[in-house]
Amino acid sequence: MDKIVKLFVLVVFLMAQPYRIQGQEISVEGYFMEDSARLGERVGYVLKAQYPSDLPVLFPDSTYRFGDFELLEKQSFSSISDDSTTLDSAVFWLANFSLDSVQNYRIPVFEILKYDSISHYPEAALLNLKLTIDEIPESLAFRQNDSYQHLPSFFNYPYLIMALVAALILLAGAIYFFGDGLKKRWQVRREKKKWKRFLDNWELSMKRLVENPQIQEADELLGLWKSYLETLTGRPVNEWTSTEISIFLRQPDIIKDFRKIELIIYANRVDSNIREACENLLQISKRQLEEKIEKIQHHE
Repeated sequence: MDKIVKLFVLVVFLMAQPYRIQGQEISVEGYFMEDSARLGERVGYVLKAQYPSDLPVLFPDSTYRFGDFELLEKQSFSSISDDSTTLDSAVFWLANFSLDSVQNYRIPVFEILKYDSISHYPEAALLNLKLTIDEIPESLAFRQNDSYQHLPSFFNYPYLIMALVAALILLAGAIYFFGDGLKKRWQVRREKKKWKRFLDNWELSMKRLVENPQIQEADELLGLWKSYLETLTGRPVNEWTSTEISIFLRQPDIIKDFRKIELIIYANRVDSNIREACENLLQISKRQLEEKIEKIQHHE
């Protein structure tokens, strides 16, 4: 029985011997391109393997688990071969996410067998963790700095938009509740401005007529009066005769005043009461203004 056991052990040893010899013929080297790296920083790991040309050897790919490192990119190079050996190399670009101050790291190459594979590791390569924040001292040293720093001010557009919206709402509310009254005020104010402008022109024109009672001055005075009355009434007063105007205004005596001024135009004669006629026409236009203002205020 002992001889059978010894024979079995010898057969197993002889079967494993060729693979052990082939494993010793593979030389693997690995090292980092930098001696330190920050957390998550890209760092290159160089992996080289020299082996007999007839051996099937593979480098790790993206399916390999790189431990605390994450594979970012693999850069492979063309094989260099002579009659008996082959040299392969690759650079693995990794990102370190380990908080250990020193990493002992290595990546294997794989010798492919019929039903299995053998992993060949290089010597462990060291990678130090580079800290970006200095250690906080036990006693903090404060530096006094009481100088004010100027901060640029920016225009607050949201507040501007809110203010404009609020102003529009207030304006709409004012128009809704007070629009009618505001409209009346504006119309009355406009009529008073027209009256003031007419009055200034009338006094100047009347002065010229009294001082120089000629046809042109008389015609200008009547034209000024009729034009103003036309703006008050909205009727074609300039096209009417004196009789038509007196009927519309219900002022029959106005015909006498017209005659005194028209006497200058058509007969080149001057009446002694020309100023009185001008004053009467002015008072009639003033009463027409008052009537229009009263209509505006009472929605007539």
